[in-house]
Amino acid sequence: MLSYIVRRLLLMIPTLLGIMVINFAIVQVAPGGPVERVIAQIQGQDVDSTARFAGTAGEGGEAARYLQTSGDAAYRGARGLPPDLIEELERLYGFDRPAHERFLKMLWNYARLDFGDSFYQDRSVILLIIDKLPVSVSLGLWTTVLVYLISIPLGIRKAVQDGSRFDFWTSAVVFVGYAIPSFLFAILLIVLFAGGSFLDWFPLRGLVSENWHELSWPMRILDYFHHIALPVLAMVIGGFAGLTMLTKNSFLEEINKQYVMTARAKGATEPQVLYGHVFRNAMLVVIAGFPAAFLGILFTGSLLIEVIFSLDGLGLLGFEAVINRDYPVVFGTLFIFTLLGLFLNLIGDLMYVLIDPRIDFEKREG
Repeated sequence: MLSYIVRRLLLMIPTLLGIMVINFAIVQVAPGGPVERVIAQIQGQDVDSTARFAGTAGEGGEAARYLQTSGDAAYRGARGLPPDLIEELERLYGFDRPAHERFLKMLWNYARLDFGDSFYQDRSVILLIIDKLPVSVSLGLWTTVLVYLISIPLGIRKAVQDGSRFDFWTSAVVFVGYAIPSFLFAILLIVLFAGGSFLDWFPLRGLVSENWHELSWPMRILDYFHHIALPVLAMVIGGFAGLTMLTKNSFLEEINKQYVMTARAKGATEPQVLYGHVFRNAMLVVIAGFPAAFLGILFTGSLLIEVIFSLDGLGLLGFEAVINRDYPVVFGTLFIFTLLGLFLNLIGDLMYVLIDPRIDFEKREG
């Protein structure tokens, strides 16, 4: 098993490299960019507008100071801008070097865990990620736990009562969860319970209240769950359907196998058959897929939810970075998410072996 783990760790290097090469190449040919964004902001703007834009580029940042002192040239069209202004902007954003040199420099920095600084927030990428991580982890962790707590018992009961009225009506609920994305449920919950058109029971933004630090610990916990209730509910509704059907189908497949009939013939009760024999084999795929499910909920499922509920997490950070062409944040978050995904996939394989020792990846590869 150790040799398998070492091989998987070594394979992460070319995988990471390939992903970074593809995304770096896409960015090079994609329209727009930090320099173009600055020029587009400069065109047709008055002094106040340009100053406001310069302020958003990060207080104390080089780009902000340069634009604020660039004089009347900042108001000319793109073709009329002085060459030294364009050169200075390219130098500020690191585009004064060929693409291959920038890519090799980025790889060297990433190998030393140096992800650079944001173009517009005047902070390092790693500090931004650490600052936003608790919000996304809160959403991902609670959503994953609730999805598993709901889907596994529901899937087991649907398998045991396959074809019954319970199975029929719960399948209708599951199909609704399949068909409607979580962000539409989020909007519906806002309309119904967050001051939209009906009730105003839940806050609309933030993970905690502004006076959270002034509250007692019991009130802090209540305030936290009060804020996170609707976002987590929206993600659970959109995420439980697939796991429920996976659990049901896994149990149905195992229930019809010969060893189950043998256990029943020997006089084992139904709970003994179900939880003593079927459960371990049927839950192999479900439990081993927990790391990948958590990663998907944490880094992809929560993106629109964070935007809708104004939660300052990794999803919102990545969304704003793409919109603003903040390439250090885009590439830094992509690198970290990919690395986490590769490690969680490895953990998923190890969980297969932990749940069922009969599985041996080394013999299978041989």
